Amino acid sequence: MAFAATPALAKGPPVVTLLGDSITAGYGLAAGAALPAQLQVALTKLGVTAAVRGAGVSGDTSADGLARADFSVQPDTVVCVVALGGNDLLQGLDPRTTRANLTAILRRLKARRIKAVVAGLTAPRAIGSAFARDYDAVFPAAAHDGGAVLYPDLLAGVGRAPGLNQADGIHPNAAGVKIIAARLAPVVAKALKAR
Repeated sequence: MAFAATPALAKGPPVVTLLGDSITAGYGLAAGAALPAQLQVALTKLGVTAAVRGAGVSGDTSADGLARADFSVQPDTVVCVVALGGNDLLQGLDPRTTRANLTAILRRLKARRIKAVVAGLTAPRAIGSAFARDYDAVFPAAAHDGGAVLYPDLLAGVGRAPGLNQADGIHPNAAGVKIIAARLAPVVAKALKAR
């Protein structure tokens, strides 16, 4: 005999999905120190109840994220943080392609009625000021085109900061992730309230 789930049992806390690359996957960190777990802690400290789900794959470009967005962002997701583009930068991909991929992801999420937050990055000027400027413009443009909330720089205050990154100088350590989560949490909380 099959039993239908009652609405009270079927409905849990709203789900926040982090669609991204190695930073959202928690490269080099224990699961409890990774961004999904730390964002959940930071939201709880703000009094926000949510279940944060990681959907990060190390090495993913924006094209990879686009290819898997429909199945990586499960139907119960209420807010999706799209944190892709860092590997595009590392591979020197055309910023126009990155923008198109991010915009496509954001539009798909919007069509599914999932509120999106796009997490940008700031390119190091050492790669060339013109390329860095074009790359930095990708995230606000994609957010605008895709109807998403912009979080300008996922690594603000952490990227290249002494004592907040792993030995590779690219991935944040546990202390760095806590800072990222604390800064990102109010933006995610606002998106949850706006749903």
